[in-house]
Amino acid sequence: MKKVEIEFTINGKKTKLSVKPNTLLINVIRNELYLTGDKYGCGIGECGACTVLINSEPVLSCLTLAATVDGKEITTIEGLAKGNELHPMQIAFLKNAAVQCGFCTPGMILTAVALLKENPSPTEEEIKDYIRGNLCRCTGYIQIVKAIISCATEAK
Repeated sequence: MKKVEIEFTINGKKTKLSVKPNTLLINVIRNELYLTGDKYGCGIGECGACTVLINSEPVLSCLTLAATVDGKEITTIEGLAKGNELHPMQIAFLKNAAVQCGFCTPGMILTAVALLKENPSPTEEEIKDYIRGNLCRCTGYIQIVKAIISCATEAK
């Protein structure tokens, strides 16, 4: 199968790769770029563990062909922090004990960041609705919702 050239920005860094047309974005991110915060969970778009931001929108990288990100900007969990300074959402998750096993956390945080960009003052119900595609087996979501609310409140 002939490879295609793609060029995109990931976490602020211009990247150029050759990929097979059927290569999934999650495989490029994890196996070629060695950014392992993006998790492979279900592989069918049901759990949200593989969520990344493409042009600031949450996208499931396990369902996204790498060839479709040509010319786009991707943010993974590794790209949120500025040097050693965590992103406010990462801090909110830590302060509110919204992290347990951590498997869902990168996707959950990136989804929450996208939510607050779209709606800086969401209600609890709007938060629950927005994160509904991100599954967590450990926290029961109470701490996650609390973290998102606290981040929104502190940003005001």
